Amino acid sequence: MAISQWPSASRPRERLLSVGAQALSDEELLAIFLRTGIAGYSAVDLARQLLRQFGSIHAVLRADFQQFSLAPGMGLAKYTQLQAALELARRFFAESEPDRPLMASAEWVRKDLQLRFWDKQREIFAGLFLDSQYRLLHYQELFFGTLDRSPVYPREIAKLALLHNAKAVMVAHNHPSGHCQPSAADKQITEAIAQALRLLDIQLLDHWIIAAQQSFSFAEHGLL
Repeated sequence: MAISQWPSASRPRERLLSVGAQALSDEELLAIFLRTGIAGYSAVDLARQLLRQFGSIHAVLRADFQQFSLAPGMGLAKYTQLQAALELARRFFAESEPDRPLMASAEWVRKDLQLRFWDKQREIFAGLFLDSQYRLLHYQELFFGTLDRSPVYPREIAKLALLHNAKAVMVAHNHPSGHCQPSAADKQITEAIAQALRLLDIQLLDHWIIAAQQSFSFAEHGLL
């Protein structure tokens, strides 16, 4: 049965308006973006199948077009709608509270980095360059590697810190494998970056590792 034939109180859009988006299930929210179903399947049915096939919203949104299009009823239009929604969420978060000190909340930093690394399939090492009040001056993806290796050069991070007149720096990288515990190499490069910045009287505030829906902060674990 098409959603338009459902009782008004059961339709995802009407439920969103009456009870709020936070009250909707994952499949109802996905159905709103999918908009239409196919013969014999409503948009909610298609959303339910997507979640069953991929396992989570995170996996659905990370899927590339080839993977996504294998699901029944999924084509270019629905793929681009979901990817556009994801990018809007990223931009909303990036623009929200632009004058807020970046280190005012570790949870805020964690969410920001999870959005930045959400769909990255290879390892990326990034730098966040901050002013004296810990506001973000510049964010840059610096080094790129395979799924398990990314070459990092502390001197390049130090040069960028000087270029942007940063007073503090955070670094972050992702583990596409899904494991967020730091390796011995992660600890060694963190110390090397801290030493390079220390010579310039610039503090390394934290090193974050982002892996799927998990994260690890060197500062929170007393490793800085």
